[in-house]
Amino acid sequence: MSHITNARVTAVEHLTDRLFSFTTTRDPGLRFHSGQFIMLGLEVNGRPLLRAYSIASAPYEDELGFLSIKVPDGPLTSRLQHLRPGDEILLGRKPTGTLVPELLEPGERLYLFATGTGLAPFLSLIRDPDIYARFEQIVLVHGCRHAAELAFRRMITEELPQHELLGAEVCARLRYVPTVTREPFPTRGRIDALIEDGRLAAMLDLPPLDPAADRAMLCGSPAMLASLRTVLEARGFAEGSHASPGQFVVERAFAER
Repeated sequence: MSHITNARVTAVEHLTDRLFSFTTTRDPGLRFHSGQFIMLGLEVNGRPLLRAYSIASAPYEDELGFLSIKVPDGPLTSRLQHLRPGDEILLGRKPTGTLVPELLEPGERLYLFATGTGLAPFLSLIRDPDIYARFEQIVLVHGCRHAAELAFRRMITEELPQHELLGAEVCARLRYVPTVTREPFPTRGRIDALIEDGRLAAMLDLPPLDPAADRAMLCGSPAMLASLRTVLEARGFAEGSHASPGQFVVERAFAER
Protein backbone atom coordinates (compact mmCIF):
# COMPACT_ATOMS: atom_id res chain seq x y z
CA MET A 1 0.00 0.00 0.00
CA SER A 2 2.47 2.63 -1.18
CA HIS A 3 -0.27 5.29 -1.15
CA ILE A 4 -0.84 4.73 2.59
CA THR A 5 1.49 5.33 5.51
CA ASN A 6 1.29 4.92 9.28
CA ALA A 7 1.01 7.69 11.85
CA ARG A 8 0.92 7.64 15.63
CA VAL A 9 -1.80 9.35 17.66
CA THR A 10 -0.25 11.95 19.97
CA ALA A 11 -3.35 13.40 21.67
CA VAL A 12 -7.13 12.90 21.84
CA GLU A 13 -9.72 15.31 23.25
CA HIS A 14 -13.40 14.41 23.65
CA LEU A 15 -15.19 17.72 23.20
CA THR A 16 -18.77 16.43 23.63
CA ASP A 17 -20.52 13.07 23.53
CA ARG A 18 -20.73 13.52 19.73
CA LEU A 19 -17.46 15.26 18.92
CA PHE A 20 -13.75 14.67 19.40
CA SER A 21 -10.44 15.89 18.05
CA PHE A 22 -7.07 14.20 17.76
CA THR A 23 -3.56 14.87 16.57
CA THR A 24 -1.05 12.55 14.94
CA THR A 25 2.58 12.52 13.99
CA ARG A 26 3.41 13.97 10.58
CA ASP A 27 5.73 12.42 8.05
CA PRO A 28 8.43 15.03 7.26
CA GLY A 29 7.78 14.43 3.56
CA LEU A 30 4.04 15.16 3.71
CA ARG A 31 3.10 18.48 2.12
CA PHE A 32 -0.39 19.97 1.98
CA HIS A 33 -2.21 23.24 1.43
CA SER A 34 -4.57 24.74 3.98
CA GLY A 35 -8.13 23.56 3.29
CA GLN A 36 -7.18 20.16 1.87
CA PHE A 37 -8.24 16.74 3.14
CA ILE A 38 -6.46 13.42 3.41
CA MET A 39 -7.58 9.81 3.56
CA LEU A 40 -7.47 8.54 7.13
CA GLY A 41 -8.47 5.31 8.80
CA LEU A 42 -7.67 2.00 10.45
CA GLU A 43 -6.96 -1.54 9.46
CA VAL A 44 -10.15 -3.59 9.93
CA ASN A 45 -10.21 -7.34 9.34
CA GLY A 46 -6.87 -7.12 7.60
CA ARG A 47 -7.93 -4.40 5.17
CA PRO A 48 -7.66 -0.58 5.27
CA LEU A 49 -10.89 1.27 6.10
CA LEU A 50 -10.39 4.88 4.99
CA ARG A 51 -12.46 8.05 4.86
CA ALA A 52 -11.69 11.62 3.82
CA TYR A 53 -10.80 13.90 6.74
CA SER A 54 -9.96 17.58 6.42
CA ILE A 55 -6.67 18.59 8.01
CA ALA A 56 -7.34 21.06 10.83
CA SER A 57 -3.71 22.00 11.47
CA ALA A 58 -1.67 24.58 9.59
CA PRO A 59 0.85 23.51 6.91
CA TYR A 60 3.78 24.72 9.03
CA GLU A 61 2.88 22.68 12.12
CA ASP A 62 4.80 19.54 13.07
CA GLU A 63 1.69 17.43 13.78
CA LEU A 64 -1.58 16.83 11.95
CA GLY A 65 -4.88 17.75 13.59
CA PHE A 66 -8.33 16.32 12.87
CA LEU A 67 -11.91 16.86 14.04
CA SER A 68 -14.47 14.05 14.00
CA ILE A 69 -17.99 13.18 14.99
CA LYS A 70 -18.90 9.98 16.81
CA VAL A 71 -21.34 7.74 14.97
CA PRO A 72 -22.24 4.73 17.16
CA ASP A 73 -22.68 2.40 14.20
CA GLY A 74 -20.33 4.21 11.81
CA PRO A 75 -17.90 1.79 10.14
CA LEU A 76 -14.94 4.05 10.96
CA THR A 77 -15.95 6.60 13.62
CA SER A 78 -17.29 3.90 15.90
CA ARG A 79 -13.66 2.75 16.09
CA LEU A 80 -11.83 6.07 15.83
CA GLN A 81 -13.60 7.48 18.89
CA HIS A 82 -11.73 4.96 21.04
CA LEU A 83 -8.29 6.13 19.92
CA ARG A 84 -5.67 6.75 22.58
CA PRO A 85 -2.25 8.39 22.43
CA GLY A 86 0.24 5.91 21.04
CA ASP A 87 -2.25 4.13 18.79
CA GLU A 88 -1.42 3.71 15.11
CA ILE A 89 -3.66 4.94 12.30
CA LEU A 90 -3.44 4.89 8.51
CA LEU A 91 -2.90 8.07 6.50
CA GLY A 92 -2.94 8.67 2.77
CA ARG A 93 0.05 10.29 1.12
CA LYS A 94 -1.78 12.65 -1.27
CA PRO A 95 -3.78 15.50 0.28
CA THR A 96 -6.31 17.07 -2.08
CA GLY A 97 -9.54 19.07 -2.07
CA THR A 98 -11.34 22.11 -3.43
CA LEU A 99 -11.16 24.46 -0.43
CA VAL A 100 -8.08 26.25 -1.70
CA PRO A 101 -7.94 29.94 -2.66
CA GLU A 102 -6.50 29.15 -6.09
CA LEU A 103 -9.97 27.98 -7.16
CA LEU A 104 -11.44 31.39 -6.32
CA GLU A 105 -11.24 34.59 -8.30
CA PRO A 106 -9.60 37.50 -6.44
CA GLY A 107 -11.99 39.29 -4.09
CA GLU A 108 -12.21 41.61 -1.09
CA ARG A 109 -13.80 39.29 1.50
CA LEU A 110 -13.71 35.56 2.03
CA TYR A 111 -16.64 33.89 3.80
CA LEU A 112 -15.95 30.50 5.36
CA PHE A 113 -19.29 28.75 5.96
CA ALA A 114 -19.14 25.60 8.10
CA THR A 115 -21.45 23.33 10.03
CA GLY A 116 -20.29 20.78 12.59
CA THR A 117 -16.93 19.21 11.84
CA GLY A 118 -16.92 21.06 8.52
CA LEU A 119 -15.02 23.64 10.58
CA ALA A 120 -11.83 21.56 10.30
CA PRO A 121 -10.39 22.87 6.99
CA PHE A 122 -11.10 26.43 8.04
CA LEU A 123 -9.09 25.97 11.24
CA SER A 124 -6.15 25.39 8.92
CA LEU A 125 -6.98 28.30 6.62
CA ILE A 126 -7.34 30.92 9.36
CA ARG A 127 -3.86 30.01 10.62
CA ASP A 128 -2.27 30.40 7.19
CA PRO A 129 -0.57 33.74 6.46
CA ASP A 130 -1.38 33.36 2.75
CA ILE A 131 -5.12 33.78 3.27
CA TYR A 132 -4.63 37.15 4.97
CA ALA A 133 -2.45 38.29 2.10
CA ARG A 134 -5.19 37.42 -0.40
CA PHE A 135 -8.26 38.96 1.27
CA GLU A 136 -8.98 42.14 3.17
CA GLN A 137 -11.42 40.36 5.47
CA ILE A 138 -12.08 36.75 6.48
CA VAL A 139 -15.52 35.90 7.90
CA LEU A 140 -15.82 32.50 9.59
CA VAL A 141 -19.41 31.40 10.22
CA HIS A 142 -19.79 28.15 12.17
CA GLY A 143 -23.22 26.61 12.73
CA CYS A 144 -24.01 23.80 15.19
CA ARG A 145 -27.03 22.43 16.99
CA HIS A 146 -25.70 23.20 20.49
CA ALA A 147 -23.20 25.71 21.86
CA ALA A 148 -21.03 22.93 23.31
CA GLU A 149 -20.37 21.76 19.74
CA LEU A 150 -18.76 25.05 18.72
CA ALA A 151 -15.36 23.40 18.71
CA PHE A 152 -12.23 25.53 19.03
CA ARG A 153 -14.22 28.64 19.89
CA ARG A 154 -11.72 29.61 22.57
CA MET A 155 -8.79 29.07 20.20
CA ILE A 156 -10.40 31.29 17.58
CA THR A 157 -11.45 34.11 19.92
CA GLU A 158 -8.67 34.10 22.52
CA GLU A 159 -5.59 32.20 21.41
CA LEU A 160 -5.34 33.04 17.72
CA PRO A 161 -5.45 36.83 18.28
CA GLN A 162 -2.37 36.35 20.49
CA HIS A 163 -0.49 34.29 17.89
CA GLU A 164 3.12 35.44 17.68
CA LEU A 165 3.14 35.83 13.90
CA LEU A 166 -0.54 36.10 12.91
CA GLY A 167 -2.06 37.90 15.87
CA ALA A 168 -2.13 41.38 14.34
CA GLU A 169 -3.63 40.12 11.06
CA VAL A 170 -6.24 38.06 12.91
CA CYS A 171 -7.33 41.01 15.03
CA ALA A 172 -7.56 43.28 11.99
CA ARG A 173 -9.12 40.93 9.42
CA LEU A 174 -10.84 37.88 10.96
CA ARG A 175 -14.52 37.98 11.96
CA TYR A 176 -16.04 34.98 13.73
CA VAL A 177 -19.77 34.25 13.88
CA PRO A 178 -20.84 31.16 15.88
CA THR A 179 -24.51 30.24 15.61
CA VAL A 180 -26.66 27.45 17.06
CA THR A 181 -30.10 26.12 16.19
CA ARG A 182 -31.44 24.19 19.18
CA GLU A 183 -30.89 26.32 22.29
CA PRO A 184 -30.72 29.97 23.35
CA PHE A 185 -27.56 31.68 22.10
CA PRO A 186 -26.55 35.24 21.09
CA THR A 187 -26.79 34.21 17.41
CA ARG A 188 -29.38 31.57 16.67
CA GLY A 189 -30.41 30.09 13.34
CA ARG A 190 -29.17 28.24 10.28
CA ILE A 191 -26.54 29.94 8.17
CA ASP A 192 -28.79 30.20 5.12
CA ALA A 193 -31.45 31.92 7.24
CA LEU A 194 -28.93 34.41 8.64
CA ILE A 195 -27.99 35.36 5.09
CA GLU A 196 -31.51 35.46 3.69
CA ASP A 197 -33.06 37.63 6.42
CA GLY A 198 -30.10 40.02 6.48
CA ARG A 199 -28.99 39.28 10.04
CA LEU A 200 -25.49 38.19 9.04
CA ALA A 201 -24.77 41.38 7.11
CA ALA A 202 -26.29 43.51 9.86
CA MET A 203 -24.30 41.97 12.72
CA LEU A 204 -21.07 42.33 10.75
CA ASP A 205 -21.98 45.80 9.46
CA LEU A 206 -21.16 44.61 5.95
CA PRO A 207 -23.07 44.81 2.67
CA PRO A 208 -25.14 41.78 1.57
CA LEU A 209 -23.23 39.01 -0.18
CA ASP A 210 -22.12 40.22 -3.61
CA PRO A 211 -20.21 38.17 -6.22
CA ALA A 212 -18.40 41.32 -7.30
CA ALA A 213 -16.58 41.55 -3.97
CA ASP A 214 -17.18 38.40 -1.93
CA ARG A 215 -15.88 34.86 -2.17
CA ALA A 216 -17.06 31.82 -0.21
CA MET A 217 -15.97 28.35 0.86
CA LEU A 218 -18.52 25.78 2.06
CA CYS A 219 -17.94 22.71 4.20
CA GLY A 220 -20.56 20.87 6.22
CA SER A 221 -23.55 18.58 6.05
CA PRO A 222 -25.11 17.72 2.68
CA ALA A 223 -28.23 19.70 3.61
CA MET A 224 -26.16 22.77 4.44
CA LEU A 225 -24.17 22.53 1.21
CA ALA A 226 -27.33 22.26 -0.87
CA SER A 227 -29.08 25.18 0.84
CA LEU A 228 -26.10 27.52 0.71
CA ARG A 229 -25.38 26.66 -2.90
CA THR A 230 -28.95 27.72 -3.73
CA VAL A 231 -28.54 30.95 -1.74
CA LEU A 232 -25.26 31.85 -3.44
CA GLU A 233 -26.30 30.95 -6.96
CA ALA A 234 -29.48 33.02 -6.57
CA ARG A 235 -27.18 35.98 -5.92
CA GLY A 236 -25.12 35.34 -9.04
CA PHE A 237 -22.21 33.41 -7.52
CA ALA A 238 -20.59 30.77 -9.76
CA GLU A 239 -18.82 27.72 -8.41
CA GLY A 240 -15.08 27.50 -8.99
CA SER A 241 -13.15 24.41 -10.06
CA HIS A 242 -9.65 23.35 -11.06
CA ALA A 243 -10.64 24.13 -14.64
CA SER A 244 -12.12 27.57 -13.95
CA PRO A 245 -11.93 29.71 -10.77
CA GLY A 246 -15.22 31.11 -9.49
CA GLN A 247 -16.81 32.99 -6.62
CA PHE A 248 -17.40 30.00 -4.31
CA VAL A 249 -16.15 26.46 -3.76
CA VAL A 250 -17.64 23.43 -2.00
CA GLU A 251 -15.98 20.49 -0.25
CA ARG A 252 -17.93 17.43 -1.33
CA ALA A 253 -15.81 14.91 0.57
CA PHE A 254 -17.43 15.80 3.91
CA ALA A 255 -19.88 13.17 5.11
CA GLU A 256 -21.42 11.85 8.31
CA ARG A 257 -19.42 8.70 8.66
